[in-house]
Formats: sequence, structure tokens, C-alpha cells
Amino acid sequence: MKGSEAPSAFAARLVPPALAAWGTALVLLGCPARTGVLTALTALVLMAAVAAMPRGRHLAPGRRPGRPERRGAGTGWSVGVPPGPGHGVPRRAGRSPALRAGRGVALGMLGCIAGAAAAVAFRVHAVTSGPVAELAQRRAAVVLEVTLTDDPRVLPGHRGLVRRDRIVVPAAAVLVTAGGRAYAVRAPLVVFASGDEWRGLLPSQRLRVHGRLAPPEPGELLAAVLLAAGAPERLSGPSPPQRVAATLRSGLRQAAGVLPPDERGLLPALVVGDLSLMEEQVRADLKTAGLSHLTAVSGANLAIVAGAVVALSRLAGLPLGLRAAGMIAAMMAFAVVARPSPSVLRALVMGSVAAIALGTGRSAAGLGALAATVLGLVLFDPGLAREYGFALSVFATGGILVLAPRWRDRLAGRLPRMVAEAIAVPCAAQAAVTPLLVVMAGQLEPVAVPANLLAGPAVAPATLLGFAAAVVAPFHLPAAQVLVRPAGYAVGWIIWVARQAAGLPAATLSWPGGPAGLLLLALIAATAWFVLRRRAWRLLACAMAAGLVLVLVLAGPVLRSWPPPGWLMVSCDVGQGDAHVLAAGAGRAVVVDTGPDVVAVDRCLRELGVREVPLLILTHPHFDHVGGLDGVFRDRRVGVVLTGPGTEPRQESARVHADLARRHVTPRVASPGTVWQIGPVRLTVLAPDAGLLPAGPGEGSVANNASVVIHASWAAGSVLLTGDVETEAQQALLARGLPPADILKVPHHGSARQDPGFLAATGARAALISVGAGNDYGHPAPLTLTRLRDLGIRVHRTDREGALAVIADHGHLAIVPRGPPG
Repeated sequence: MKGSEAPSAFAARLVPPALAAWGTALVLLGCPARTGVLTALTALVLMAAVAAMPRGRHLAPGRRPGRPERRGAGTGWSVGVPPGPGHGVPRRAGRSPALRAGRGVALGMLGCIAGAAAAVAFRVHAVTSGPVAELAQRRAAVVLEVTLTDDPRVLPGHRGLVRRDRIVVPAAAVLVTAGGRAYAVRAPLVVFASGDEWRGLLPSQRLRVHGRLAPPEPGELLAAVLLAAGAPERLSGPSPPQRVAATLRSGLRQAAGVLPPDERGLLPALVVGDLSLMEEQVRADLKTAGLSHLTAVSGANLAIVAGAVVALSRLAGLPLGLRAAGMIAAMMAFAVVARPSPSVLRALVMGSVAAIALGTGRSAAGLGALAATVLGLVLFDPGLAREYGFALSVFATGGILVLAPRWRDRLAGRLPRMVAEAIAVPCAAQAAVTPLLVVMAGQLEPVAVPANLLAGPAVAPATLLGFAAAVVAPFHLPAAQVLVRPAGYAVGWIIWVARQAAGLPAATLSWPGGPAGLLLLALIAATAWFVLRRRAWRLLACAMAAGLVLVLVLAGPVLRSWPPPGWLMVSCDVGQGDAHVLAAGAGRAVVVDTGPDVVAVDRCLRELGVREVPLLILTHPHFDHVGGLDGVFRDRRVGVVLTGPGTEPRQESARVHADLARRHVTPRVASPGTVWQIGPVRLTVLAPDAGLLPAGPGEGSVANNASVVIHASWAAGSVLLTGDVETEAQQALLARGLPPADILKVPHHGSARQDPGFLAATGARAALISVGAGNDYGHPAPLTLTRLRDLGIRVHRTDREGALAVIADHGHLAIVPRGPPG
């Protein structure tokens, strides 16, 4: 860079090459290696052509076009033009500054395209050739020795009717054995496994794993995917930095044990990205409120720690060199605590960019550093080009560097500077990432900006106190717990903000994805910019926006149509599963089954205003009926828990009893003839009889036939809640005598194993089927639907009509559907 060139201009010239490299990698990652080589060669040829182009010339200042230039001998000046202002300029022709800058940018872009294409071609060739890739194409059974490259991630889920979490482990294969031959390799892959033995593993550990290889998804820089069979064999422990990180993270979790469950899970996630204790409902609220970025270690975490060190060193009067050294040491220490994984190291780089911008006070310098960082990271690891997390981080940082200073300065004339900056930074970040969110999720998050404004002040104290607690805990746990308690108040505030924001009407808005959504968003943004430029229109728009917010916040609960007034029972829309709520007074309800999803059942109870559950009935221990247990207990008082006598499947039954024991709840076993009167509803247990459990054709049918069957009645009518009983248990109920009901909850989500005599004996006029859309079981069965219609029973389904409410209508029960989701 020449001394006359402004630093901001040079910084701006770094942006196009960085974007060119990013775009090149994004496109070429899904192509063969030869395509990358051809792209690199083409870019180099064009680069040479641009460099060889004749230099453009321009008239010297003061020269008159169309007039021959005459020079005096040896003067170097035009004859007849006396030296003076505007005329005494040397007649030296040269390149235009604009042409010179354009040539430089073009050469830079072509050079970066060539570099990115070559990097992608090299990586693609490396992962698509060699023994691991060849064995993956054959889906061969292998024995691998791998080194873990990142933390194992738990993907909650279930296999069939039993909870079965999957573990995803990034790793690098170093030795592969197949067909009696061993190959020394170095190939990146991902291990899919299950079992608690995988949860406590640390990056840098070496393992021996048995399994079967499979090809990765196109565009992924992986040699293979390994489907692990069984537990891993540990060959070596983690490296010293990873051991230190594990000790510090474990200390933070232990110190956070003095906090309530929600805060206990969020604090480690907020400080070091440790999601192991995070509650699912908190995670869902943060996502809906646009606050999920707080649980990912990013440059913001490092900037907070570094900023605190700079402030303390400034108060101590330390010289600039020591301040810089302290800032670097603090960021390195934080990287160790957060675990030196690739994502944390990227965050360290992004934090350095933010520190540069903060330290220099010039956003242009920060933007140049960001562009250089993007360029370096993409060339070093081309796979980042397709990671949404990387894109969100870059866009958010760019928005803060480019938009936040301007918005802060505009607001500073009306608000205190600190307040202006607190408003400008999250608004700029959200504005920058909104186009990505439209492409990624097909939705907008109107509550994200106010939620970030409200939660933002609590992030720094929670991060600093949590970081200090992590460092102190291995040496003195009580002292760390003292630090954790005020941090708990900070994360508690964040949780409260997320919950309130997620519960607002229109917290998320569906939006067209892809180019159409981006175009629509651009048109709206341009219209808003045009309107807000005029003072009168700006005031009108602000007044209209404020009125809309007031209507949504204040009048929304009054105007909403769900739940219908005077509801007696609601069958929640929880996907493929059962969760039914029976009104038991103001803020109270009986819950029968919890569905498979913690978030879905908690959301349903929230919408119904349920704060207390005097009776929770778990009909049988299948995951689609008990998987959402934590959602019922969240922020609610739960009284008696009633279960059936069945213990199959044993794994899920043991898990349910362990969860209840953790909450100091001892369940009662349902007994036929037991009657409960809770508020307006009368509940009678009809089945099962512990001594006469009907048999079935398999383990699933045995568990289904042991379901608790409940007859719920009100003054206006009754509902028969049947769990998943199948033909054997239905016939047993018929033999003992079946009380009639106005509405039937069809057993087992409408499966084909229904006894026609049982369906007819209920005398129901309407039927509820709780079922998930597009489920793998074929529920509800066409045969069952035909039998119900032949009996004159009107069928209502949650997969097509959403949640279903039972109300009293002129002395009879009626069903009010909420409407399909979306």
C-alpha cells in the first residue's frame, strides 16, 4: 500500500477478494477436484491477461483537449501557458487512480479465486481418494483407529418406542483395517454412535472403533461416515490442554450445581459453550427469541473477557504494551477453558478482529481485518464456506463494524452514548444476519432485536463471573459457588427474557425462503428506508409500529381464539404421541401422557395457562407417551403421578422412574375402580388389572395392552381415554363392562389393531386421533377410519386439525380444532 492511499480505501479493497474466495469455495465444494483445478487455471490465465493489459493514460491536469501541445526546450511546460494555479502542472501522462484501483481489485479477486479453487481441489482430492474413501463406497465393515477432533454432540431422539440418543463425533482416521489389511491414513470423518460410553470423550483422544463405513453427503469435506457398532476402546488420553479444559469445565458445572435447573444448564453454555446440562425448553425459547447465538462460543465471548482485562489494566495504570499482553493472555486462557477446538479457535480469530476495531476506534480497520480473516480461514479450511455458523458470525461482525457506528452516532444526539451503542450494536447485528435467516430457516424473528436489547446487559457479567468461577473451582469450589450465584441472577434474566419473547404473538413469522424471500425482504427494506428518511412519515411509522406492538401484547391474549373459552379438555398437537390436558380449575389441569417432545407439551400447557398439575397420569412407558415428562414439570407444581403396572419396555420404564426419583416423586400404580374428583372433572380408572394383563403378539403389544384407561366425565358428557390398548385389552374391557362415552380417544393413534365390538360399544359420536403427520407407522390405519365412519363416528385428527379442544355446547360436548400448524 502506498503511503498516499487511505487505510480505509485499502481495507475496502480487501472485501471483494475475500467475498470472491468465499463464493468460489461455496460453489466448488460440491464439484469434483478437477473442476477446482480448471477454475484455478482459468483464474490464473485471466489474472495474467489483466496484468498484461496496456496501462490506460489520461490528459495531464491543465491540458486543453484538442489542442496540440508545444513544449519549450528543456522546460517541461506547455508553451504559451504560464505557470500558475491550474496551469503550472507537469504534462506527464499516467494511469488514472480509478483504473489503477480497479486493476488492483480485479487482480486481487482473480488471485483469491485461484487460491480458493486450488485449496478446494486439494481438499476434495484428499477426501475422495485413499483407502477410507474407497472402503466407504463399498460400505465395508472396518476397524478404525481415530483421533477425536471436536466434542461429541448429543442428538436427542428415539428408536421406535424407546429413547435412543445419537452421538455425533467429529474425528480423523489414522489407521484403518479391512479384509485383513491395515492402512495408515489421515482422513476426516464423522462417527455416528449411541451409548453413554461416547458422552465423556474429549478431543485429541485416540480410540479404536468397530463399525461400517458409508459415503458422506455431497459437498462435505469428509472421507466417510462411520456407523459405530458398540463402545469405543480408548487407546490414549487427551492432550494436556484438553485435560486442563476438561478440569475447568467440570469445575464450572459443579459450581453451577447450586443454581436452579434452567440457570444451571445455561451458565456453562453461555460461558464456554457446554450444552451438556441445557434444558430443552430453554434451548427452544432462546432459539425462538433470537438468542441462541449466546450458547455458541464466539468472538463476543472473547471480546468481553479481553475488554474486562483492558479496563482493569487501564485502571491500574499499566502501559499499553502490558495491556495488550494481558488482553492476549486473557483470550488465550478463555480459549483453553472453552476448549481449543476448531470452532473456538475461529472465535479467537473473530474476537481479535473485534478487538482491533475496538482498539483502533476505526471501523474501516476492523472491516479490513474481518475481510483478511475470512480470506485466511476460507483458504485454510474451505469447508467453512458452507457452514451457517461461520456465515452468521461473519455477517454479524460485519454489521457491527459497518452499521453500528453510523446508527450509534445518529442516536447519540438524542440518547446517552452508552445507551445509543447498546441499541445500535444488536440492531446492526440482527439486520446483517436477517437475510441469512430468511435463506436458512424461511422465517423472520421480529422479537430478536428487543430480546437482544433486554438480554444484552446480562451477558457480560454472566460471562465474566462464570469464567472466573471456572478458573477458581478446581482450587476452591465454595469460592466458585459464591461467584456463580450472582451469575445465576444474570442468566435467570436472560431465560426470563427469552421465555417472554418466545411467548409473544408473532414471535416468529413464516417467510418465503430462497431468492424470492430475499427479494421481498429487500423491497420491504428499501420501502422502509424511503419512508423513514422523511420526518413526518417516520413519526407516523413509529406511531403505527408502537400501536401494533401494544395491540399484540395487550389485546392479543383477549382477542386470540385459542384456547376456546370454557374448554374442558385439550388433545395437544405433539406429533406422533399422546398428551391430553383436562381442566381442573383456574391454572390447574390433569395431564394424561406427555407426548415425545418436551418443548411441544410445555408449549401446549403454557398456552392453556396451566401452572399446577394436581394429577399426572402416564398410561404406559413408551417414549411417545412419556418422552415429554420434563416439559410438564417445568415451572409447574406436580402432585400425584399415576402409572400403570406394566414395566415394558424396561429401559424406558427405568428412565421414567429415575426421572421421578430425581424430583423426589414416588409414583402410584393405577388400580381399576379408583375415582378422582378434581375440579369439574371426575376420573375413573377402568384398566388395567395388575393380575390380568392381556397378552399380545410382541413386546410392543404387551406394553400397549397394559395402558391405563380413564373414563373422564363432566355434567355435559364424557370422554374415554384409552392409551394404546389393542384388541386383547379392548376385549377384556368389553367383558368387564364398558361405560358409554360421548367422545372416544381412539387407541394407539388409530392403528389397525382395533376390535369392532369395542368401537361400537363406546357409543361415541366423535373420535379423537392423536397422531403425527407423515409418521412411519401408517397411523391412522384406513381400516380403522372406515370402521369409525361406518359407525357414524366423526373423526378429528391432530395431524390435520392441530390441537383439539373439547367444550360444553348447550349441554353436550363438542370438539373445536385449532387448525393445522402454519
